[in-house]
Amino acid sequence: MTEKTKQLRTVEGRVVSNKMNKTVTVLVERQVKHALYGKYLRRSTKLHAHDETNACNEGDLVRVAECRPMSKTKNWQVVEVITRAAAE
Repeated sequence: MTEKTKQLRTVEGRVVSNKMNKTVTVLVERQVKHALYGKYLRRSTKLHAHDETNACNEGDLVRVAECRPMSKTKNWQVVEVITRAAAE
């Protein structure tokens, strides 16, 4: 019997807020090609992600994965911190 494991959807983005407890706001940017003119436009989405250990700081580059809804707006969780923000 073969088991199929569902591939989690992951995206990378920058932490723009960590003021909430165990939650960070992640800004995910993508480039979309304009249908008529062909110019690439920058589009962004803000996601609320679960950060169990409160390890993320503003400016960190993180990878988040989709998960079950944890609250009204939070259905992503931080998988790993890719790059730490420069300490000031």
